[in-house]
Amino acid sequence: MSHSPSLPDRPRLELDPEMSEAERLEAIRQHYRRIVQVNDELQARLEDAQGRRGDLKSDVDKLKRENEVLKTSSLYIASVEEVLEDGVVIKQHGNNQEVLTKTARRFDADLRPGDRVAINDSFAVQQVLDDETDSRAQAMEVTASPDVTYADIGGIDEQIREVREAVEDPLENPEQFEAVGVDPPSGVLLHGPPGTGKTMLAKAVANEADATFIKMAGSELVRKFIGEGARLVRDLFELAADREPAVIFIDEIDAVAAKRTDSKTSGDAEVQRTMMQLLSEMDGFDERGEIRIMAATNRFDMLDEAILRPGRFDRLIEVPEPDAEGRVRILEIHTSEMNVADDVDVADVARELEGYSGADIAALATEAGMFAIRDDRTEVHRVDFEQAREKLQDAEATDDLVLNYQY
Repeated sequence: MSHSPSLPDRPRLELDPEMSEAERLEAIRQHYRRIVQVNDELQARLEDAQGRRGDLKSDVDKLKRENEVLKTSSLYIASVEEVLEDGVVIKQHGNNQEVLTKTARRFDADLRPGDRVAINDSFAVQQVLDDETDSRAQAMEVTASPDVTYADIGGIDEQIREVREAVEDPLENPEQFEAVGVDPPSGVLLHGPPGTGKTMLAKAVANEADATFIKMAGSELVRKFIGEGARLVRDLFELAADREPAVIFIDEIDAVAAKRTDSKTSGDAEVQRTMMQLLSEMDGFDERGEIRIMAATNRFDMLDEAILRPGRFDRLIEVPEPDAEGRVRILEIHTSEMNVADDVDVADVARELEGYSGADIAALATEAGMFAIRDDRTEVHRVDFEQAREKLQDAEATDDLVLNYQY
């Protein structure tokens, strides 16, 4: 438990009767200076307390607002179909139910057919929404190619080959598939432990493929209003259709494509509604054209079977932790621009990194460089790699300890 710092002692003036006049005057001056010092200290503490009081007040106000939001009922997305004299006809997204409803007078001058509105359980219009979904979809388009190439990825050569066959080849050489008489793979799902290079592989595709690259995280599809996630999915695929050829990459797809349950909460229902829209876009009646789909997940076991079936993801590519040869290649990549001393044998260092992922090896190289900088050296020695490995092992042990405390 923390305690407030104690207040400074109040200065006391004690004068010896045997003091001379000059000594008494000097004692009074010292007492005055001490009073000024204590006053300044108290003033500083007062200002600090007032600042902390302001911060706490802001936190309390924020919590109150969040509490009010939590107490309000769920809102649903709907579109205005028709404006009549006695109300408006709205269509709720998700179930396409059309309802004639009354509106508050403050909305009368604002509502037009085609507007998006938020409604409550009674179908009453609560607010008029800006048409922001298109701009959010466009913001997910990667306009600047990432500075990552296939040569920067080590240890997963077979996975790189499969991704290029499924994503790049159909876009760059479609006539070959037509000549053979087969449809190209419709989608690629990368799965495996964290840090093995799934997202990095997607960045390389964005850089190497001659196509529009659209990136989103599964969590971004879980929106505030019911029905809005499904609309965002539609807009993303429409954007890809307008930008053909295009590649859509969904990172952390398990956030929106987890196994369906019998839960009746509005949040779970909204996630499932968004997933149904994603399934429809991936394998609906309409042809997708030159649109390839990639996705990545660390939790393959959580995904719904419907999204794993052929026709949606034809290629399920496991990206495992690197083997011995892969660890050497990854370490060579991450030390290629480092000033490494002659006593560093990359293959020998990599031999001691069994169980390390690609991200772990990258972190090891960075830490080794930091140890050299700490010793004011420009050359990285073998001992730096050993100290970096010990540091990462200590960090991993701390993480395990935290998990044990939590569970």
